Amino acid sequence: MTATITPLSRVRAQRVQPSAKPRIGLVLAGGGPLGAVYEIGALAAIEESIEGLDVNDASVYVGISAGGIIASGLANGITPHEMCRLFIESDTEHDGGVQFKPELLLRPAWTELRKRAQSVPGLLAGSLLHFARGRGKRTLADSFERMKRALPTGILSGDGIHEFLQHTFSQPGRTNDFRQLRHKLVLVATDVDSGEAICYGQPGLDDVPISRAAQGSAAVPGLFPPVEINGRHVVDGVLRKTLHASIALEHGVDLAICINPIVPYNARVAHGAGKIADDGLLTVLSQTLRSIIHSRVKRGMDSYQRSYPESDILLFEPNEEDAEMFFTNLFSTSNRRRMCENAYQDTRIALWRNRVAIDRKLARHGLHLKLPVLQDSSLTLVQNPPRNKKDRFKTDKLGQVLDQLEHTLKVAGG
Repeated sequence: MTATITPLSRVRAQRVQPSAKPRIGLVLAGGGPLGAVYEIGALAAIEESIEGLDVNDASVYVGISAGGIIASGLANGITPHEMCRLFIESDTEHDGGVQFKPELLLRPAWTELRKRAQSVPGLLAGSLLHFARGRGKRTLADSFERMKRALPTGILSGDGIHEFLQHTFSQPGRTNDFRQLRHKLVLVATDVDSGEAICYGQPGLDDVPISRAAQGSAAVPGLFPPVEINGRHVVDGVLRKTLHASIALEHGVDLAICINPIVPYNARVAHGAGKIADDGLLTVLSQTLRSIIHSRVKRGMDSYQRSYPESDILLFEPNEEDAEMFFTNLFSTSNRRRMCENAYQDTRIALWRNRVAIDRKLARHGLHLKLPVLQDSSLTLVQNPPRNKKDRFKTDKLGQVLDQLEHTLKVAGG
């Protein structure tokens, strides 16, 4: 059960000579806290394994929802290993006393809840008056339809995201201002009134604090209220597209590295039929949304291949059979560590399995896989990693060697 990599590019008539410094685009999708943990692990593995790649020195970063938080950190020079200490191993203080706790995401949206509660008496009186004036010609449903306005637009406050990032980006050498970054950063949100994609960091939309734009991009409808930014109410950017990779491709990148943590879970492999339905409404809804979002990724990749034939794309995703990406409770520090280590090792395995095709693609841009690094089964990302994951990497690598040996024997036998 390993991550999957999809190398995408149009076959070229001539080999392209690598430039002195390839233009790299990093595109990170959402996926909530689970997606952020996966992206940290995957990024650490990708950077360690590719000679010439510095994920803190990309030409452009594009982030949506949780991916926007990670992209903001990368653009500010925070390495994946530093993010692991900052976000994952947060039982001790790092980074100038800054600590991330998942509990920051569980603060009630008191302002929104109070506002809706205060509206109930007026809405109720208006509904009763509307029904009475109807003199029997109006149904209760018609008159009380306005009571829906008392429902909150979100139950949790996203201000913790803004406060944490604002503090983090106030450290020396970092900035909370798009315009002061060394590299291009674009965070995508959705205008809830128009459905339009809002690309913070682009000209005319770069005066917004990065931390506030990240909060707006991560405002999942129903969980978090829309975030008001310069008179517009915005929510999660995934409503329009899952990746928005076209933003990076339009900047003329040579290679776009995309990470999408949102894939449906194939429960049939491990559990058989009925597993998802047995777990109730929330699990069914989660699976439904994952399936819809992932299908958009596939369609988008097909269109990018046609529209940007001179750019190469590498898409990293979790394996659809990995229950860790579907059922893990990230409010446990040990679970976060295990999930991040799993993402790190799974990505290493996927790079190893697809090393021939990937190395051929990377070579066009002066990059190469570090095969000795991929073969080093002693490497880990988090402290005290789970033993079974390291053993699984060794077993998988052995399986690859045996497969190659079997193939060689068949060829030799004619």
